[in-house]
Amino acid sequence: MPATIEQEERITMVTLAETGAAVLLSAEHVTKYYGETGKQILVLDDVSISIREGEIIAILGPSGSGKSTLLRILAGLTAASDGVVRFRGEEQLGLNPHIAIVFQTFALFPWLTVYQNVEVGLLNSNVAETQRRRRILDAVDVIGLDGFEDAYPKELSGGMRQRVGFARALVVQPEILFMDEPFSALDVLTGENLKKELLSLWQSRKITTKAIVMVTHNIEEAVTMGDRLVVMGHNPGVVRLDMTGLPVEERAKEHGEHVRLVDYLYGVMTNPLDDAPAFRPEAPTVRAGGRPRRAHQTLPHVPVGQVTGLVERLHADGDRADVYALGRELQMEVDDLLPLIQAVDMLGLGDVEAGDVFLTPAGIRFAEAGVLEEKDVFRDQVRASVVLIRQIIAALDESPNHKVRQDVILKGLTSCFSEDEADRQLDTAIDWGRYAELFAYDEQDGMFYIEGRR
Repeated sequence: MPATIEQEERITMVTLAETGAAVLLSAEHVTKYYGETGKQILVLDDVSISIREGEIIAILGPSGSGKSTLLRILAGLTAASDGVVRFRGEEQLGLNPHIAIVFQTFALFPWLTVYQNVEVGLLNSNVAETQRRRRILDAVDVIGLDGFEDAYPKELSGGMRQRVGFARALVVQPEILFMDEPFSALDVLTGENLKKELLSLWQSRKITTKAIVMVTHNIEEAVTMGDRLVVMGHNPGVVRLDMTGLPVEERAKEHGEHVRLVDYLYGVMTNPLDDAPAFRPEAPTVRAGGRPRRAHQTLPHVPVGQVTGLVERLHADGDRADVYALGRELQMEVDDLLPLIQAVDMLGLGDVEAGDVFLTPAGIRFAEAGVLEEKDVFRDQVRASVVLIRQIIAALDESPNHKVRQDVILKGLTSCFSEDEADRQLDTAIDWGRYAELFAYDEQDGMFYIEGRR
């Protein structure tokens, strides 16, 4: 479960309140579908968010929660299926020229120099040549690329290439800077250095940008940088939590408030069906309507071997571990760790409480069992917990020859998931079901069958 009452009282934050700062950009009841009519997949469901002048917003959420889709809609790169986006109060139609984006991949033109790559941001502007050159050199200088103007991307390290991406975005002097996981492709030390320098530029007002919106899968990164923290749920994407971040002086990783907030957010994100606890009773942090709506169960894409490994690791550590500390010890990002914890939780082998993950009695039996008994425990838990596997077993039982083609199962899944995600859901179910010896599967024929009845 999420944070306890005692922990909530110790976290010195409040939910977002009106600050008086100007609203630069807002999404109002935005909904997004993908796919053809009749086969549409709901990606974002009734999402509302406002971006105010003077703040960095960090958007967190599991894979598939629509974070990047929301960013694209806010930038005008993608149209919403319903709802409206407003820039300074006016409805936004099409690409917003006041927004620049830094992507996860460096997206540089390898045949252009650093100077020319930065210049790309101004090619469609009406900026005079002299002013253009001055702005390019200023952007190159402020982002730490002075002396590399004539270098090509292949001559630069990953960190320097990402600096070019930042310079290209900043040279247009955007009112809002969007960053889509801009540090995730960098090594830890390079990423930390670039984050520190970007924050320094922002806090010293050496860049003209009035607001920053950052999508990240890294909870520590969000807590360190975010003036506001938005946590999204998935399937479909909704805003579960929208709250103010820590005061700047409490954001250092060694500060107690930083650690408690990271623990709290891990607790929220590892319990996707639970309401996020409010920090103040009079200002609940969850969206109107309560917990995110889930029309169907979604399997985390985790192989059985990883589930077994986590259960054994927890058992060796006394059957309980702090999620935040566990992620650091295993050197796993939240997008890798959370599905693993969710798998253990879904299977009834573990649970999450107050930022800790712990083994249930079934999980302890699983950890202490030999190979054959381990399979028995897993089989019982899968039967009890996983709807898709129960559906496959039922279809096999009802079939006269105890065979079912995968197309039959996929047809049902594609009514709830995109085709790619339906395939991934089925792959996970096959892995778990085979290990539990609940059915067999012939990949060449695409056929499920009962062992011994083929």
